[in-house]
Amino acid sequence: MSTILITGASGGLAQEMVKLLPNDQLILLGRNKEKLAQLYGNHSHTELVEIDITDDQALETLVTDLYLRYGKIDVLINNAGYGIFEEFDKISNQDIHQMFEVNTFALMNLSRLIARHMKKSRKGHIINIVSMAGLIATGKSSLYSATKFAAIGFSNALRLELMPYGIYVTTVNPGPIRTGFFDQADPDGSYLKSVDRFLLEPDVVAKKIVKTIGKNKRELNLPFLLNIAHIFYTLFPKLADKLAGGILNYK
Repeated sequence: MSTILITGASGGLAQEMVKLLPNDQLILLGRNKEKLAQLYGNHSHTELVEIDITDDQALETLVTDLYLRYGKIDVLINNAGYGIFEEFDKISNQDIHQMFEVNTFALMNLSRLIARHMKKSRKGHIINIVSMAGLIATGKSSLYSATKFAAIGFSNALRLELMPYGIYVTTVNPGPIRTGFFDQADPDGSYLKSVDRFLLEPDVVAKKIVKTIGKNKRELNLPFLLNIAHIFYTLFPKLADKLAGGILNYK
């Protein structure tokens, strides 16, 4: 039985992943214990933890406690995150700090705290759910993309540092997924309508993520069309900027 820790556990993607992990010991982190209990109260081998993942001290205390009780964490899935799509000059100072705290700093802190233990046991897998927005920037995603580009950069360096210890680091970069993420990021639903051809179903993404557990896979970019767009973006940046400012700009 593997011990798997998942952040952002009340989100739609996490719910689908949990369905696919019935025989593992799951530690599910979220902001609201009642919501977690509603979603997972009937699941066996499940510990529900209400925590503010931007609280560094709370994270450190939690990790220490988990290792005392479980002795190991085999897989860390950093899934927590949110987005706001807005023109750069309309973003508040508070928005900037808060989104980096959740999307980037919490991911970095939890990875650091758990990887420290994984290095001692010389095994483990860290899966960071990032975003295609961390590979391809478009208008009105300056803050969101910045938090995701940073998370990918961190993950790439972490992968190299942990490689000698037999620990895997995988970044998952999905395009838009049909989850509650867009309740905040796209309140009127106009963005979701415009990207319908790229829209991913959470159960499909969850299956692909769960399949990578325990495998030395560098990254998982979804869907196929956006992965091709990312390759194009990398090879032909000037032309890609024109396209990203036009036909790929759906916000």
